[in-house]
Amino acid sequence: MDTTRKARTIGAVIIAVGVSAAALTGCSSSGSAGTPSADSTEYTLWDPYPDRDASSTWAKAIDACASEIGITIKRNAGNTGDTVKDLTTAAGNLPDIAMVDNPKVSTLADAGLLTTTEDNGFDVSNIEENILSAGEIDGKYYGVPVGANTLGLYYNPTILEAAGVDIAAVTDAASLTAALEKVVAAGKKGITFSAVGTEEGTFQFLPWFWGAGADLTALDSAEAEQALALWTDWVNKGLAPNSVLSNTQGTSWDEFMTGEYAFAENGSWFKSAADEAGYMSIQVPGFNGGVAPAPTGGEFITIPIQKDTARYETSAKIVDCLSTGDTGATALGYVAPTADGQAAQLAADPTLEFWINAVGDAKPRTADNLGVSYGVISEQLYTAIQNSLSGSATPADALKEAQAAADEKLQ
Repeated sequence: MDTTRKARTIGAVIIAVGVSAAALTGCSSSGSAGTPSADSTEYTLWDPYPDRDASSTWAKAIDACASEIGITIKRNAGNTGDTVKDLTTAAGNLPDIAMVDNPKVSTLADAGLLTTTEDNGFDVSNIEENILSAGEIDGKYYGVPVGANTLGLYYNPTILEAAGVDIAAVTDAASLTAALEKVVAAGKKGITFSAVGTEEGTFQFLPWFWGAGADLTALDSAEAEQALALWTDWVNKGLAPNSVLSNTQGTSWDEFMTGEYAFAENGSWFKSAADEAGYMSIQVPGFNGGVAPAPTGGEFITIPIQKDTARYETSAKIVDCLSTGDTGATALGYVAPTADGQAAQLAADPTLEFWINAVGDAKPRTADNLGVSYGVISEQLYTAIQNSLSGSATPADALKEAQAAADEKLQ
């Protein structure tokens, strides 16, 4: 995504989710990738953070792990792009460690490029299940999360107060819509989000989709139609701007930062900016009440297959060092994947409690063993969102077409 990542303390920001594929191209300042000889103590790590140089908290965390283990870690940081392409064309020169956006784990596993935790001996028992399961296929784990982030519903308390809206009364889709109507009637703008025709659009729609009780294996269900009709009605009634059709999460946030909008659905990575502006947040409400599960974002640390399987033992130590506690998560600005790590983050910054709870309620995009099917389903879903919100199809027709196209592609 287009949010700028910067090395900051965990209390300052929780960084951007990789909702677009994260590339691992050869633009490293620390050496080229490739598999060293069997007796080498040099290990390669590919990550998608080219903006995090040797002085960043992330690079320092890697260096500290290397020193602790007694090895050298050569880091190759690539620009955002196509992770799968870069790894599948590595041709025998796969890195020892590769960090990839969590929905891409299943694609790489299906291509036969990744070891399982059974193969490499990594213990996943202390990792929170809802974060870990993004890397699970048929009961096997093909990587572990360095951490996670997710979505929430930010609000401007000044606008709500002026419009006579009590945020405590916003508990479901109907009460949220009523709040938006009050705000617009008071001369302000309602809600902004990203409905762009990419994975970002699907990512932002999922809390509403899942919150209505819909399932990604049935895009044309009555529950899915309810969720899409909600977004469509907001746009048609002027409660959300037409710009949501082209908004990325970044441009949607820019709209919210104008101070004209009451609500914005967006990610935990904007926590710092929200704190500075005096904005607050709630979890996305379920259609009929309760909390809607939002999708988890963040990268997984994977161990690609190597000819010299003896290397896995040390690779697992690297993964353990970066994923245990809050080491890697805090360095990258994520919520830690373990209870102990989250406790350490909360002790350091109590304001993280909301986002730690939100991550705890979140759900992986590839949940329910969707695996490589998710990419196909997501493409059809964001296409349906575009068709419905633009007025080219009704919510029902857009979703029927989406399900038919998904069925055809997944045969």
